[in-house]
Amino acid sequence: MVAEERRRALVTGISGQDGSFLTELLLEKGYEVTGLSRGAPQRSLGCSEHLREHVKLLWCDLLDTDGLQSAIGHARPHELYHLASPSFVPTSWEQPLHTLQTIAGSTAAILEAVLRIDPRTRVFVASSLAMFGDARESPQREDTCCRPSNPYAIAKLTAHQLVGAMRGRDGLFGCSGILANHESERRSEWFVTRKITRGAAAIKLGLTDELYLGDLDAVRDWSFAGDIMRGAWLMLQQDSPRDYVLASGVGHTVRQFAQAAFGCVDLQAERYIRVDPSLVRPPDATPSVGDPSRALRELGWAPQLSFEDLIERMVHADLKELQGHQGGS
Repeated sequence: MVAEERRRALVTGISGQDGSFLTELLLEKGYEVTGLSRGAPQRSLGCSEHLREHVKLLWCDLLDTDGLQSAIGHARPHELYHLASPSFVPTSWEQPLHTLQTIAGSTAAILEAVLRIDPRTRVFVASSLAMFGDARESPQREDTCCRPSNPYAIAKLTAHQLVGAMRGRDGLFGCSGILANHESERRSEWFVTRKITRGAAAIKLGLTDELYLGDLDAVRDWSFAGDIMRGAWLMLQQDSPRDYVLASGVGHTVRQFAQAAFGCVDLQAERYIRVDPSLVRPPDATPSVGDPSRALRELGWAPQLSFEDLIERMVHADLKELQGHQGGS
């Protein structure tokens, strides 16, 4: 009897939060995982550094089309997960050209390379609920009309539409994951969620006494990054490619997030939080909340970690890390 071929996956953005959770999942399922990253081999793998000995690594700039084709040809993946992209929205206003190139341009380069090397490769591209922008409805579904309001969202919509166009024209097994905000203890401290959980932990430990935030009434749909990446994997296991919103379906304000985080350390958020006007963005015309009904119906997917448990996980991780720094000082 011939042994079944081991599944091979190529992951861009392996050093980020999403890449690390996805890689852990793929390794658990017996995949041979190759990570594609920029820079030199000695460069840190960030969130996936603990996985270095368990994956293969290739080094390539995603806008280097020849290098990218060579990398995909070398890895010969059955499944390709394109997660790499800048994700901090304010920066996209400072570098709109770079944002469009790194998000939409890299997606085009990857899809073109896949069609040239092996059109049977299944491709997942990470899009964002941000592409709906000032939509007329909330929660947003896969067929909600998009009205993106910043360069990041415009680039994500472009990548999303390109997947659909090449799926229809070239028969590509391409899926766009329309991802709501997803967090974990591996999230960068640039993001408000990690800023809050780390701030709550620091105040509890007496390392600081205030936390400055922007708009406390901004609404987001938050899920655990590990759950979202499980949804990405499920999308590529289907008989036919389709796009899916991956979200909790429930919106919470920044204020509610902060109250839950401070509650994890038995503190009242209102006593420590200050609003910094420089951090306040223009209010959203429509709450950014996703409708995951299609994913639940067709993939059997739903978030497993609750909003409250996600925050508790993040706060406890920050407490542990900061206590470690105290002990080592």
